[in-house]
Amino acid sequence: MLVEEVPAYTVGEAARRAGVTRKAIRVYESRGLLPTPERTSGGYRLFTDGDVAVLQFIRRAKSLGLRLSEIAEVLDLQRGGAQPCGLVIGLLDGHLAQIERTLAELGALRESLLAARDTAEESLRSGQEAVFCRIIEDLWDRTGYSGRTIGAGQR
Repeated sequence: MLVEEVPAYTVGEAARRAGVTRKAIRVYESRGLLPTPERTSGGYRLFTDGDVAVLQFIRRAKSLGLRLSEIAEVLDLQRGGAQPCGLVIGLLDGHLAQIERTLAELGALRESLLAARDTAEESLRSGQEAVFCRIIEDLWDRTGYSGRTIGAGQR
């Protein structure tokens, strides 16, 4: 009977083939994303093509914004024989919703910054002499912030 030899890679070669770092592989192993690899008699870890495929999947999933805990859920489902597509869709929908919230917040911040900039330019054009830029004065007026009083000799 002919025994087929399975290619095995050192951690450096597996990292190169998967496009990840050696350190990332150690992290993925410690988090249970990768099964414990076989070892040589000298103690070197040996990774298979299957391990490299998992590493590539992890790298792609991370590039989509999935967290390691989420990736572990997907891998656990797949390893258990279930189809993880429903879970993946739910995870991606959650990340898309967060991105939409962040974009809305950034849009509001952009509008605030543009308004503050317009106020500063208007103040500058009108030649108003102010201790602070008009932006800071407006902030001062809106928030009621008065800072601390500077006494004589503390300036």
